[in-house]
Amino acid sequence: MLALWGLGMVVGNTAGGWLADKALTRAILGFFVWTVATLALFAAVASSVWLAGLELFLVGIGFGLVPALQARLMDAAPRAQSLASAMNHSAFNLSNAIGAWTGGLAISAGLGWAATGYVGAALALAGLVIFIIALKLKERD
Repeated sequence: MLALWGLGMVVGNTAGGWLADKALTRAILGFFVWTVATLALFAAVASSVWLAGLELFLVGIGFGLVPALQARLMDAAPRAQSLASAMNHSAFNLSNAIGAWTGGLAISAGLGWAATGYVGAALALAGLVIFIIALKLKERD
């Protein structure tokens, strides 16, 4: 299962870099939507080993968001790219911790393992909303 997820990440990172070069903002928006959809789908298919394996591959593709976000950061911080890159990595680590914590809360509340898909989808949706707000604020500048 981890190999399927990892393979999805390879596909996603390759596609993410390519799409970021073609249309950066649309790539980020697309990968956010992809992530919300695939994480929400996880809750529906988690009880099937075969579908869960396919789903993990699809979730892995969502990591194509990483190179696209990194490229945007390099554009947004031309005079502090090393600092921006370090902060980006820190933000991903923080998001991993928040995801594990909130997923654990769902499991502890008795919602089951599959509910972690809904938790992840909600967190990804929050990230999408924050990104859209950032785009709107940039338009006002």
